[in-house]
Amino acid sequence: MAIDVGGTFTDACVLDEATAELTTAKIPSSRERPLDSVIEAINAVGVDLADVRLITHSTTITTNALLTRTFPRAAMITTEGFRDIIEIRDGTQEDSWDAYREVSGPYIRRRDRYEVSERVDYSGRVFTPLDEDQARRIADDLRTRGIRTVAVCFLNSHANSQHEKRMREILHEIDSEIHVSLSSEILPEINEYERFSTTVANALLASLVTTYVGRLADYLAENGYRGDLLLMHSGGGSMTAGLVNQFPLRLAASSIAGGAMAARHIAEQCGFQDAIAFDMGGTSTDITLINYGQVRVVKHWWVEYGHPISFPGVELATIGSGGGTIAWVDDAGALRNGPQSAGADPGPASYGRGGTEPTNTDANLHLGRLGTALAGGKVQLDAEAARLAIETHLADRLSMDVTTAAQSMVQVADAAMANAVRLLRQSRRSMSPNAPLIVFGGAGPMHGVAVARELQTPMVIVPPHPGITSALGCLLVDIRHDFSAMYQNLAHEVDPEHLEAQFADLESQARERLAFEGISERDMQMERFVNMRYAGQWRSLLLPIGSGPSALPSTVEEFQAEYQAQYSYLNRQVPVEIYQLSLTATGRLPRVHFREYEITKSTPKAQGHRDVIFDDSITPISTSIYARSALQAGAVVRGPAIIEQIDTTTAVPPGYVAAVDEWLNLRITEGS
Repeated sequence: MAIDVGGTFTDACVLDEATAELTTAKIPSSRERPLDSVIEAINAVGVDLADVRLITHSTTITTNALLTRTFPRAAMITTEGFRDIIEIRDGTQEDSWDAYREVSGPYIRRRDRYEVSERVDYSGRVFTPLDEDQARRIADDLRTRGIRTVAVCFLNSHANSQHEKRMREILHEIDSEIHVSLSSEILPEINEYERFSTTVANALLASLVTTYVGRLADYLAENGYRGDLLLMHSGGGSMTAGLVNQFPLRLAASSIAGGAMAARHIAEQCGFQDAIAFDMGGTSTDITLINYGQVRVVKHWWVEYGHPISFPGVELATIGSGGGTIAWVDDAGALRNGPQSAGADPGPASYGRGGTEPTNTDANLHLGRLGTALAGGKVQLDAEAARLAIETHLADRLSMDVTTAAQSMVQVADAAMANAVRLLRQSRRSMSPNAPLIVFGGAGPMHGVAVARELQTPMVIVPPHPGITSALGCLLVDIRHDFSAMYQNLAHEVDPEHLEAQFADLESQARERLAFEGISERDMQMERFVNMRYAGQWRSLLLPIGSGPSALPSTVEEFQAEYQAQYSYLNRQVPVEIYQLSLTATGRLPRVHFREYEITKSTPKAQGHRDVIFDDSITPISTSIYARSALQAGAVVRGPAIIEQIDTTTAVPPGYVAAVDEWLNLRITEGS
């Protein structure tokens, strides 16, 4: 079983391992009580928890907590003179051309950031001992003020953690219930701004995640589940509930990672090493690239700019364009689309819940691309309300008819999403130009072909259940952990035996953690990486490295080639420096297998017709409407066509053909 808690819906899917059949459920999410939605989704799939072998869960609760800043009161304790690190930041702006856009303030206010006398130098040598009397006064003050969440972030603690550990001991001596996150345990790396920021965010989420995961685990156990509860993390793997309590921040962006891993599986199913994952929901679109069969993982990202997270996370581009995105006219009289969103409440004007501004959903409804009933008839759309919103806010101001305004809304959104894909692809010059666009989310299949046409992408793939793709991804991942250690040396001066010893130490930590999670030695897999850069530079490249005396020289050559490929620059006169060692530890779980259907040529029967306006003309075309559930493997649908299912609608414009493959994916291509 896999469960994904999204901002609008909570999805559950159950794979029957005997028949390879998939059962799904979609329940409205409760922002105030997300666990209630999870329990309702579990009940909706109708499976006895005693019969479930494994449950994997992804959620947006941590991401939403960071966005809305719904935190407990917390404090930060740092080295004397450094309490403003998280406020000074690195001086960058999200938009370097917008001098008036302010970066949001730190998660912990200045009054709650304490300083203590201590100092360790860059090599780990104690320069100034920890002032334990001062530390005890701070602990007393925190207890008096009722603060039970603390991030301890000392300068250079990555090189020597003894002062941070002693600070934690003192805090627990004064208050045994206080939750403490140490930067030397959360992120034992140089660069104090990123380390402090990551540790602070981790500390703030601790009580929220511990309570939520604990209650969910208790519910599952009380109702017969006897396996481990695995939680999807941002790096595209999973971890057990016990470790989530120590690293709650790793759950940020877990739902997005689930979608990316599902897209990788679909690409592999369809025989593609390269693909573009395109997840368009109600408020935003998340784009991820699959290159050489892998989803790229980065180590510097954020939920809110100015507050970096340095845990590994799936690389993605996010644009404020979704079904509920609002179109508007700026002061210069130009049509704009987003990033403002009508959200789930009141939602698009056509929902009839009080929304009055035109959204992409309203435009698609007016153009006939959406029917007036969604989610199997549970949601009824008001076409007149959609028309009125477009007319009042756009058509009248732009001096155009309503249909042209609606069509323009959708075209602006499609162009913006295509441009976001182009920008992300610039970092992947090796990607095949024939990489398909894998579209999912509630709105993705409606816009997929139009975006692909902008990109000149030859194929669009729509999975069988686009609306629950993130939950599906949870079924496909192994347990994964990432470890790192600083190791700054010129590559030609490195002692291979010393390098091997450093990696062996990381592998020992990894095996200990995987064993704690119940993974046997034979199911453990270790992958070594090094961060390399030209000496004197700041930015580095992460490269895989083998073992043995020839591993390092070979990796240096790979660095030169990769650097030239990415930056069009090569300089063999400058020595290459190792900056950091990394290890990815994977605990392999049993493979899941989905049903493969026999291809039988068939001509599906339309369930009706309606007039639809596509991008090439404002003249309505009589378009066949098909039920996705009636399309068998081998079925071919020729555009113009609309394919409806409970969780999404797929648009097949004139001149395009949708074919159902053996996995029940829709493969849409131009031509015959």
